[in-house]
Amino acid sequence: MKINNFIYILLAAYLATFLRLTINNNFFISIIGSFLVGFFISKRFSDLLEKTLLSGFCSCFTSFSGFIYFLYKILNQGDWIKFIIFFNLIIIVNLSTMFFGFWISRKIT
Repeated sequence: MKINNFIYILLAAYLATFLRLTINNNFFISIIGSFLVGFFISKRFSDLLEKTLLSGFCSCFTSFSGFIYFLYKILNQGDWIKFIIFFNLIIIVNLSTMFFGFWISRKIT
């Protein structure tokens, strides 16, 4: 891989991190990121653009650690029912949003 490719991925990651810190809402970021992942995977992008958008931007924007930290805070409160509900709700909503992004992308083209 060329050094320019790494620079593009790094810039996309930097932009995603900046947006993540600006928005500062894990659930909203998760929804937006899932939509974007679905939207991007339905397109036929070049290998570099796909890596830049999915690995660079989306991975930094929708970090898994934000999801885990949110669930960890609920577990620390000892509320198992709330944990199970949020865990399943987050996964179902994100998968549905990703599918919706995929579907919208297919309808646009």
